[in-house]
Amino acid sequence: MGALTVLFHLVLIFYGLVPNLVARPIHMALALPWVLFFTSTTRISKYSGILFSILGVSACFWIAINHSNLSDQYGSLEGDFQICVATVLLLVVIEAARRAIGWPLPLVALIALSYGLFGQYIPGEFGHSGTPITSFLGTLTIAEGGIWGSLTGISVAVVAIFVIFGSVLNAGEAGQGFMNVAAIAAGRLRGGAAKVSVISSALFGSISGSASANVASTGAITLPAMIKLGYPKRLAAAVEAVASSGGQIMPPLMGAGAFVMVELTGVSYISIMSAAFLPAVLFFVVVWVGINAYSKHYDLKGIAEEDKPSISAVLVTSVFFLVPFSILLWAMFVGDFTPQYSACIALIAGAGMLFIDGKFTFDLVRTASRFEYVFINAGKQVSMIAAIILCASIIVGVLSITGLGIKITSLILSASGGFLWPSLFLTAIACLILGMEVPTTAAYVICVSVAGPALIQLGLDPIQAHLFVFWFALLSTITPPVCGAVFIAAGMINENWLKVALTAMALGVGLYLIPLALIANPEIIRLESEPLGALITFVQLAVGLSAVSFGLIGYKTFISKFTAIGLGMVIIFGRLAF
Repeated sequence: MGALTVLFHLVLIFYGLVPNLVARPIHMALALPWVLFFTSTTRISKYSGILFSILGVSACFWIAINHSNLSDQYGSLEGDFQICVATVLLLVVIEAARRAIGWPLPLVALIALSYGLFGQYIPGEFGHSGTPITSFLGTLTIAEGGIWGSLTGISVAVVAIFVIFGSVLNAGEAGQGFMNVAAIAAGRLRGGAAKVSVISSALFGSISGSASANVASTGAITLPAMIKLGYPKRLAAAVEAVASSGGQIMPPLMGAGAFVMVELTGVSYISIMSAAFLPAVLFFVVVWVGINAYSKHYDLKGIAEEDKPSISAVLVTSVFFLVPFSILLWAMFVGDFTPQYSACIALIAGAGMLFIDGKFTFDLVRTASRFEYVFINAGKQVSMIAAIILCASIIVGVLSITGLGIKITSLILSASGGFLWPSLFLTAIACLILGMEVPTTAAYVICVSVAGPALIQLGLDPIQAHLFVFWFALLSTITPPVCGAVFIAAGMINENWLKVALTAMALGVGLYLIPLALIANPEIIRLESEPLGALITFVQLAVGLSAVSFGLIGYKTFISKFTAIGLGMVIIFGRLAF
């Protein structure tokens, strides 16, 4: 099944002439068995998963087979059978999301559907005029305005291929190459083991785009290394959780958020990458400074000489990620190919390197095992993202059909008095709350759909508004009460999660301040158009954020803390006073 998923998305990229109402339903059909059946753990869930899979896959293929006729219906269902198909699709999407990530996002989708069906009975401005059920359900299920909308298109055409690319790199020597490069670059420094975690998580995050996956993979190596060198458990887990969270803001993947952002803003992928790059690097710089600050209080040793990889091992293993990455960058920037086509070319090169290891030996059994890992891992991750995006598409579709998004935008504008910064704080709170319940990308999509227009109307550039929302949707990875990266890191070394969370919040202070800083200093995201100004602003913000981080962690007296933090905040936000 995983091999079929990989093959379908590769063929889709190279062939490219498949209608949306064919490609997107098949994408969903391939994802459903993974979410509904293969991950089931009880007999009831397996049997019900089989039933939901059969119904969902049948409905998807019915849409694909009849796509020409359905296109002529302009989103209006005809007859009871089509209403049944639409109902099945919506229920299966919601159930798939529930099994993939739990109840919160599906509940929001159910509330949205209820609003769409019965909102005409709500008095006042938050009611709507009503939509015939055939048009409402049809727009969501047989037209490109609901579950087959542009968000699903991103999942099909771009996200899936980058996920497969990441699985290919992870299956071979590239992951060890990341670790070796990090170890040789920072291992000898004070706090070197923690800094290795920062560098390796930044590199690994550029292909995984998942905080949880990052913690589980790089943490398996870095956490025992830090504990062995005498790092406090809460600090070791916090370093890994914070560094791994940075993977979701690090180009090129950004947890699929980059591609969603391209679709929602209409801005090119290269421009999104350019805008996101310096803030992401800034985040890791602040984490690095925080580790130096903790070194004042603890004896944070570097990696022992005997544990460092040899220069030859670094050079050899780095080839396994440098070659695919170089091909990816060449194809995008020199060859001027689309991101997904570029990823396909790099993916094929990476797949070729799965046949050999760091000693350039070939083993058929090992190669077969690696490709099995690629197919299984890619199938799981593609289906997980598909389940999330399909469910989020229901919500976005309802917002569009009923006009609720415009009404919420008006509410934000009126509640903030038409001022930018109150609107930003209201949006940040909404992102934080929603991000605690649903994955980052889904929280970003929902929040930016309702708050983005208000922020843009108040003067922000679209990229500014979208990056702001995306960063704040990420806060829940380290912020209690729901902090997924912290839970995983703490569990791996049996430490109290709350201690880890508090340490992570101090170490990851950049995650809270950088989104605000890029509003106050918009030059930081203009690397593509104003590179000199962007770099100067980067240095300014690095100094200010470093002062805040070191003041928060490195000093113990109130006067010292207050002075350093105050100075840092002036450097970051001082221009707002003038």
